[in-house]
Amino acid sequence: MKIGIFTVLFANLSFEEMLDKVASSGLETLEIGTGGFPGNVHCPLQELLENQQRRQEWLDTIRQHGLEISAFSCHANPLHPHPESAKEARQLIQETIQLAALIGVETINTFSGCPGESQYSQHPSWVTCPWPPEFNEVLKWQWEEIAIPYWKEVNTFSKKYGVRVAIEPHPGFLVYNTETALRLRERCGEWIGVNFDPSHFFWQGIDPSTSLKILAEAGALFHMHAKDTAFDEDNVRRNGVLDTKPYEQELARSWIFRTIGYGQSEETWKSIFSTLQKVGYTGTVSIEHEDSLMSVEEGFQKAVEFLKRLRIRERQHQLWWV
Repeated sequence: MKIGIFTVLFANLSFEEMLDKVASSGLETLEIGTGGFPGNVHCPLQELLENQQRRQEWLDTIRQHGLEISAFSCHANPLHPHPESAKEARQLIQETIQLAALIGVETINTFSGCPGESQYSQHPSWVTCPWPPEFNEVLKWQWEEIAIPYWKEVNTFSKKYGVRVAIEPHPGFLVYNTETALRLRERCGEWIGVNFDPSHFFWQGIDPSTSLKILAEAGALFHMHAKDTAFDEDNVRRNGVLDTKPYEQELARSWIFRTIGYGQSEETWKSIFSTLQKVGYTGTVSIEHEDSLMSVEEGFQKAVEFLKRLRIRERQHQLWWV
């Protein structure tokens, strides 16, 4: 496995400053945002699509720093009920797939998206329970009429270009757990898989190691994020884990995102890394920093140190922690 970084963390740095920063930290791969929710700082998407010379220069600069691209990320909502929002997200996903094919990047990361409750909606509507009965009617419509037809088209398009699409399960979207991730893949095609972020599983009460085994067995584990979740047990006992308060209200929330190693125990993360090794995952573990209690620099350095300490090497069919 390789250790990498989701480069939107360094949005305040220029492209070459970011590369210097990542390379000097001993990391190996870059997950680069092309637009959508992560934004686009280090990847001039249209220019790279249209200009072969500029594209080669951009890629050469990355390689000169001893780095490679693990994935392009264009997290967006291609199922948005507002037509213009959906169109923009779908174009972004399509163009990101095309750029990945031109550069030789095998994976892009995004969200499944979430439609509204009907064709008349203005905003996404995420169904979280089966009753009252109209909720199930909404959910069936969202999947059968909106999500599956679109993602079947994406699977065909991805296959044409030889680029995998890794859906990041995230509450608020149709794909948010193990079951929904597999449902999308089974209904839409094998070029659809998962960008696995344990932090989104922790707070739902899902065991990441169990989910990783299931997804890997299905051939759906395409990419991996390194991000943690911490709980405020008093708030959990009072309100449960469904929490709509802003992330910056740390004291009032039931849970918050943390830098890896500052939410769950080291033993939990050792188990996750051991599971990755057991299922044969050889891709990147990409640091994503969304810790509101740490600065960018502190969160980055803490994550790098933690991952380097837990990196697994296979030597003579044994696991070595280094």
